[in-house]
Amino acid sequence: MIDLSKEESRILVVDDEESLRLTFKTFLSREGYGPVTVASTFDEALHLIENNTYDLIVSDIVLEGASGIDLLRRAKEVNQQCPVVMVTGYPNIKSASEAVRLGAFDYLAKPVKKEELLRTARMALQQYSLQKAKDALEQEKENYRQNLETIFRSVRDIIITVDPDLEVVQMNDRAREFAAKVVPELQVGANLQKIESAYATACLQDALIVLESQQELPEHRIEFQGPAGRMVLRISASPLVPGAVNLQGVVFVTRDVSRLESLEQRGRREQFHRLVGSSRAMQTVYTLIENVGQVDTTVLITGESGTGKELVAEALHAESPRRDMPIIKVDCTAIPENLLESELFGHKKGSFTGADRNRQGRIVQADGGTLFLDEIGDISPAMQLRLLRFLQERTFYPVGHDMPLKVDVRVIAATNADLKQKVLEGTFREDLYYRLRVIDIILPPLREREEDIPLLVSHFLERFNKRLGKEIAGISDQALAALTDYSWPGNVRELEHVMERACVLCTGSTITTDHLSYEFSVQSPEAARGGSENYDYLTPEPVDETESESERIVRILTKCSGNKAKAARLLGIDRSTLYRKMRLYSIDPTGF
Repeated sequence: MIDLSKEESRILVVDDEESLRLTFKTFLSREGYGPVTVASTFDEALHLIENNTYDLIVSDIVLEGASGIDLLRRAKEVNQQCPVVMVTGYPNIKSASEAVRLGAFDYLAKPVKKEELLRTARMALQQYSLQKAKDALEQEKENYRQNLETIFRSVRDIIITVDPDLEVVQMNDRAREFAAKVVPELQVGANLQKIESAYATACLQDALIVLESQQELPEHRIEFQGPAGRMVLRISASPLVPGAVNLQGVVFVTRDVSRLESLEQRGRREQFHRLVGSSRAMQTVYTLIENVGQVDTTVLITGESGTGKELVAEALHAESPRRDMPIIKVDCTAIPENLLESELFGHKKGSFTGADRNRQGRIVQADGGTLFLDEIGDISPAMQLRLLRFLQERTFYPVGHDMPLKVDVRVIAATNADLKQKVLEGTFREDLYYRLRVIDIILPPLREREEDIPLLVSHFLERFNKRLGKEIAGISDQALAALTDYSWPGNVRELEHVMERACVLCTGSTITTDHLSYEFSVQSPEAARGGSENYDYLTPEPVDETESESERIVRILTKCSGNKAKAARLLGIDRSTLYRKMRLYSIDPTGF
């Protein structure tokens, strides 16, 4: 709740009698309210309310040349929302009713006693504080609703929600397009039980299970004959209110994967802004950045150290309408705790020891653009509270200043910590966590997208050739296999450093295992991965002349449940060769 403290209560006293003005101001100021401003005439008061905002107005109903009722009416016209207390020495029913009709909070008769004035001021300010809190909450809910609707409309997956009676209550634009082409009967208001379609039947079966169990249903795939041929759809179903007794319905997320392979063969991106990778995981990240970049809301990027969280922040900024304004980056762990507040919010000269000049904080520098807060999970409780207030109000006080500054920035935060666990442990504020995590982008570790390693190796090789003035043509199969089989605890950043070292040491045209660091030369590939399986006992399977090479690779990978080392042995090729052929034939390594 917004708590209007006495020191922050801006009060205007209007009376043409100087003694009463000063008496009211003295009573209120001594009680701790302030600042208290006074006006002696209607015109002076009118100028003040047209150019300032107040938390309470106390006005005499009889003013020289005008009326306090006129002032009250004008205050409402200029959108002064604060309570107004009318004071008069000649109370009557007509003036009282007119004041109440126009929204006066109370009506005091002269002579006004000190206790009566202070009691009325206290009640008026308390009511105003409650009203402001209610308005702020309603605005926050409306902003959240609009953000969700914008995201819901922009997501490329097919999203459909049904109520407990299995009636469709919401569909995003992608779902409407899909339904128009494939299931015309599927519309808002339609009941899944009355739609004759393999897709609707699958959704119906999932909905019944979810409504009964109130648990998310694992993703599965269905196939059926669509208007343009066989279709394969990937469907997941989740409760709208997970675990709640009053379940409100089911949400379905569907993706058409029947065309995905051919589309990816033609248009799978190997690089997006400064991010590199053609894996399915990275394609998902690219799509999410494109969708979320246009929505001006707070984003939380999570992932292990070295996965590229800063690059994602840069890509989000580049995809946003703020792209022509600055992106200001703050590494919250690189700045001492006692200086972080000044670094973010700025400070006034002399506000603390060593503050020999005014300093503009990073938040002001990012005005109109993007503020990227890296390693947000390590800030102190005090900084968490200051940041929360800034995110709520978009205003802040620089250190040593008594006037707030208002800025227009988009906040993107990143962390390699488990913020949800920190919330449970009480070391990170839950309200700040949800403020930051309006949208979250989770970056996969390199070990979960190992098919990107050859592409990253080529990328870094090109970069360091230019930087070091070398002409290294490539990397040996054995060296690439060693890199591919490594577990990469430091992720892409560690791979970058390994490649830089290899390029520095390489004096010829090919990087070999001799140019790799110690951990790659003393361990077998499986040991580097952390496993110990050896498939030397396997002999390659004979070639089936009736199938193509790509079909043979897919069959062997399926047989091995996606185990690349085992599949390579059965195919009779090196694992690095297997990876190259999988890229050549656009074989998704996550599909086995």
